[in-house]
Amino acid sequence: MNVCLKNSDGVTTVCYGNVQEWDSRSEAKRYFLEAMLNSDGSERERYSNVYLKIMLGYSYCTDSVQD
Repeated sequence: MNVCLKNSDGVTTVCYGNVQEWDSRSEAKRYFLEAMLNSDGSERERYSNVYLKIMLGYSYCTDSVQD
């Protein structure tokens, strides 16, 4: 599901199967950036996938490469 709503400030993330609704895109970016910087290996890759999708403006961001 690739939904891109650049005008919306909210975002939904799915990481490790946990769905979280964020009212603030910037708050979600901060969370996933910090998680990326404090992890390594496949864990970092998962956080990076979510972070990249947030940065690209997706409204639904998962840790999967295939979304």
